[in-house]
Amino acid sequence: MLKYIGKRLLIAIPTFLGITILVYALSAMAPGSPLEMIFLDPNATAEQMEAMRHKLGLDQPVWIQYLNWLGQLLQGNLGTSYRTGHAVWADISERIGPTLLLTFSSLAFSIVIAIPLGIMSAYKPYSAWDYTSSALSFIGAAIPNFFAGLVFVYLFSVVLKIFPSSGMYDTSGTRSIEMLLHHLFLPMVVLSIQQVGGLIRQMRGAMLDVLQEDYIRTARAKGVLDKKVLIKHGLQNAFIPVVTRIGMMIPFLVGGAVVTEQIFAWPGLGSLMVLSINSRDYPVIMGITVFIAAAVLIGNIIVDLIYGLLDPKIRYS
Repeated sequence: MLKYIGKRLLIAIPTFLGITILVYALSAMAPGSPLEMIFLDPNATAEQMEAMRHKLGLDQPVWIQYLNWLGQLLQGNLGTSYRTGHAVWADISERIGPTLLLTFSSLAFSIVIAIPLGIMSAYKPYSAWDYTSSALSFIGAAIPNFFAGLVFVYLFSVVLKIFPSSGMYDTSGTRSIEMLLHHLFLPMVVLSIQQVGGLIRQMRGAMLDVLQEDYIRTARAKGVLDKKVLIKHGLQNAFIPVVTRIGMMIPFLVGGAVVTEQIFAWPGLGSLMVLSINSRDYPVIMGITVFIAAAVLIGNIIVDLIYGLLDPKIRYS
């Protein structure tokens, strides 16, 4: 197992480098310059801008800029924000908590809602329950996050006034878990909608395939209770392909958080990423890229390890 983990980590290294190279190149090719955001004073002279360009290393070729950034990263330094002048890690660390809270709560909510619905749809195929779950899954998978967010804000915040439309807490300054959960509910549900739809279909298809296997029919012929057959014999085997789907949900949740955080003014990495892109703040963009890439790669390794726990036939070599 340790040998397998080592191999997976070695594979993750070039993947990580490829992601950072691509993001750095795209950032450098984007129109505009960080100097335009730094020198908002129209009276700034060309000499001042050139001196700042040299200080920031922007006068060097892009590949040299990337190597300089990579050298700092290997030393544990993410650089300094062009926009705020603070250490990048300081800016990012303030936003990691809200993003992790939103992402993992959405992941947990998706699993809790979708898995039972998928199992019941497969257990009673072509029933009213199955048709209802399938309809909800298709509708959920087809609705974009930004549209669902706007609809939810209008219905539940503007019309019904049940949930707040933005932020993590009220403007009163009081902070409590109840208030946080109240603010979290809408963005969590919006971020989960598409994932719930896909996960229901995946769970239903996997369970239908398993329930048609010979060992399931044999267990039923021996008089084993349907509930025991469903849980002990069916669920464990059906859950293996579903784990793949859950692993694939992680990057989609992180990407969807960018849009969802903008709609609900959620103070996470997504909103910071948009702000940094608009201001051409390369160090912060790369710092967030490092965090997201590492989270996705580690998540994929964890998913692979779960395979071994669910299916003893899998052997890592």
